[in-house]
Amino acid sequence: MKDVMIYTDGACSGNPGPGGWGAVLFFGAHQKEISGGEKHTTNNRMEIQAVIEGLKLLKEPCQVKVYSDSAYVVNCFQKGWINGWLRNGWKNSKKDPVENQDLWKELWELMNKHKVEYVKVKGHSDNEWNNRCDELAREAIKRL
Repeated sequence: MKDVMIYTDGACSGNPGPGGWGAVLFFGAHQKEISGGEKHTTNNRMEIQAVIEGLKLLKEPCQVKVYSDSAYVVNCFQKGWINGWLRNGWKNSKKDPVENQDLWKELWELMNKHKVEYVKVKGHSDNEWNNRCDELAREAIKRL
């Protein structure tokens, strides 16, 4: 399997409000930047969308490290929230429907094609690629 790194970030102007996402993918010496946005969304949706869009670009099964400053995204997999949601029919621990389940389902389907590891990075600090993803997400909001 090819080793790929994907840095991701989401942003929202107001929450909800106009939102953007950005991702930077790395494979060997190759680097690709992508971004997009929605006119009415939330920050959490943009964080998930950034990961989805990065994984969508992979043309074959890969070993992927996803770097995100979103505890919401990282904890879903590191703390096993996803397993409970799947077991409980997309209900959370309070028996309420999982928020953003349309995106979680899409992400889960994409993850089943790859071996994905999530790494939490500190946002808005000295991480060059997290900062670049933040710039891409904010620029995407301006293009809406």
